Amino acid sequence: MSVLDRSELEASPLADLHAIADQLGLDGFRRLRKAELIGAILGESGEGQEDSDNGHDADESHPLASDESERGSSDRSAPSPSETVVGGARKRRAPRLRRRARDEAENASAAERESSSSSSSSRRGRDAEKRDEDGGRGGRGAVQPNGQSGAAPSQTVLGDTVVAGGSHSAEGVVELLGNGSAFLRVDPPEPSDEDVYISAAQVRRCELVSGDRVTGPVRTPRRSERYPSLVRIDTINGASADTVSEGARYEDLAVVYPSERLALNAGDPTLDAIEWLTPLGRGSRAVIVGPPRAGKTETLRRLLRAVVGSPAVGDGPETLEVTVVLAGARPEEIAEWQEGREGGLPVPAAALSFAASADAQSQAVERAIDAAKRVAARGGHALVLIDGLDGLHPQAARKTLAAARNLRDGGSLTVIATALRPFGGETTVIALDGALASTGREPILDLAESGTLRPELLVGEDGARAITQARATAQEAAG
Repeated sequence: MSVLDRSELEASPLADLHAIADQLGLDGFRRLRKAELIGAILGESGEGQEDSDNGHDADESHPLASDESERGSSDRSAPSPSETVVGGARKRRAPRLRRRARDEAENASAAERESSSSSSSSRRGRDAEKRDEDGGRGGRGAVQPNGQSGAAPSQTVLGDTVVAGGSHSAEGVVELLGNGSAFLRVDPPEPSDEDVYISAAQVRRCELVSGDRVTGPVRTPRRSERYPSLVRIDTINGASADTVSEGARYEDLAVVYPSERLALNAGDPTLDAIEWLTPLGRGSRAVIVGPPRAGKTETLRRLLRAVVGSPAVGDGPETLEVTVVLAGARPEEIAEWQEGREGGLPVPAAALSFAASADAQSQAVERAIDAAKRVAARGGHALVLIDGLDGLHPQAARKTLAAARNLRDGGSLTVIATALRPFGGETTVIALDGALASTGREPILDLAESGTLRPELLVGEDGARAITQARATAQEAAG
């Protein structure tokens, strides 16, 4: 057994020194630096000793240092209890231990700096994102990207700086995206690198719809962004954004039964039967029902072709905004709808197969309905065709149908959807006969199960009597 001296203790790892200190019963040894710990083990006061690892004096104030300094000389002359045997100590381990301690200290310091920087960057990113969203309307208390509120109208926000007297603002036409956000097309209708991104929060707050002409200041893209972003929306179609967005809620607007018939003029037996026996109007809440393979999707596609080709769809004041949503459709049907672009049909705003969850289908339909509601609230006319509602949550399906209405002093929102059976609350039910569809006979309309509420408002009193007579005849034939 060999008694260790200072050089052997300095060459020992810190864990061995802690073990020795623990055996000696030293208090608070884990808080000591290595030099101080060695001095405490050897029973020295530490005066004049230097810490070779970090360059600090070993006589830094610590209870153990003062305690050791008060020991008598007689204690020092006696053999120290710290003179114990430690096996396996090697001097060659000292440089490696010092390097490891230095590296660990540097890593800890770097990690602390990185954590602080990351936390600060995260806060700045969240604050900037909140400013982008909360600055959407640019009201009196709107927070600008530089953290100030209420920048003067003559100032322009550019990046994180308000440039006095600047003119860096954007003007263009809104094009909504499927996720609720939008782009401001500065050279519509084609996209370009100068287009400006509009957050979903600003779209909702200002109730933007595709085709709106919008102006507002722009900030330059950040490091991870490709397009510049709209800081706030100043005007919508020439009017103040505050005035447009502070209108009455869509659900609070007065409604009436549909009174303006959707003219199809398709020359198709089934569509002709629908047009006159189960008429559709602007603001109708219609469902095409029938068993599987009864022709619901094909009938919806024919209706779309007829509506797109009618004079109601165009560039005039009575333009009908048409949106198609595929929810729970077969992949083959999705492909057919998407290929319908060649025939002049609009591309579906969303296309989800039956493998998609009910939540995903409900959200896709809800986004389309929200956009159509904004069109109707501003006096426009919107038509949403949905294939179909069976994959949605029942409450979501009923909410979708309830959104369709004819506003008394405004526009209209028409919803035509497919389903296995009615949900209740429809103004028009178009029932298809599976037996007729399977044999190729047309029209495939099941008149006895079909019907329209208040048809006289759409086809007049004579037309309503003709519908009643035709239904009676169909029921007699079926009986």
